[in-house]
Amino acid sequence: MAQRSVVLDTETTGMPVTDGHRIIEIGCVELIGRRLTGRHFHVYLQPDRESDEGAIGVHGITNEFLVGKPRFPEVADEFFEFIKGAQLIIHNAAFDVGFINNEFALLGQHERADITQHCSILDTLLMARERHPGQRNSLDALCKRYGVDNSGRELHGALLDSEILADVYLTMTGGQTSLSLAGNGADGGAGDGMRASEIRRLSADRQRGRIIMASEAELAEHQARLEAIAKSAGGPALWTQLLETQQ
Repeated sequence: MAQRSVVLDTETTGMPVTDGHRIIEIGCVELIGRRLTGRHFHVYLQPDRESDEGAIGVHGITNEFLVGKPRFPEVADEFFEFIKGAQLIIHNAAFDVGFINNEFALLGQHERADITQHCSILDTLLMARERHPGQRNSLDALCKRYGVDNSGRELHGALLDSEILADVYLTMTGGQTSLSLAGNGADGGAGDGMRASEIRRLSADRQRGRIIMASEAELAEHQARLEAIAKSAGGPALWTQLLETQQ
């Protein structure tokens, strides 16, 4: 069975959680087998306290907007059922997990007050720091690095950020990002102790693979992705540059 993952983000009244700050927005999108399913969980919450001005400056969610919104106890069961058993993909997971655990603890639901007992956690911030040490690894920085369109992200928002993070995660983990054909040597090949793979010749009379051409819809999606990369990077994508040099 394909793995079920939930990309999750929260917005809060401020930080840290130990100062009594609360969650005011939860946004989640579902992935099954590395594919977005279209299922999501999204809610704004009445925190019964005011948000810090600095926090409002980040997410733009005012105290007035939250008046009349449900409180966490009203959505706790639905939220828990949505994330239970899933791999949670979170950017800076310690922050969000700490707030979620606190909300369940305030309800007296101590069996849910450690969601790591019900879900596995994948922190994309830690993953990015391992892959890009010494570089900026905020969500906006990763969008620029991986060509993910975040042009609609003027302010933070839990659902929007979870959707963007899903694209970033799928791009970051989408497979091979560099090609090394050389073995151990001074020409930039594999690291110390690694050897080049043996070349295997294929039989000339082997069964030929079927060539599947891209459909018009797939070509249109490809072009849209190139345009998004160009917009994010401030210049044409490498693929576009290569095509231009060949024409």
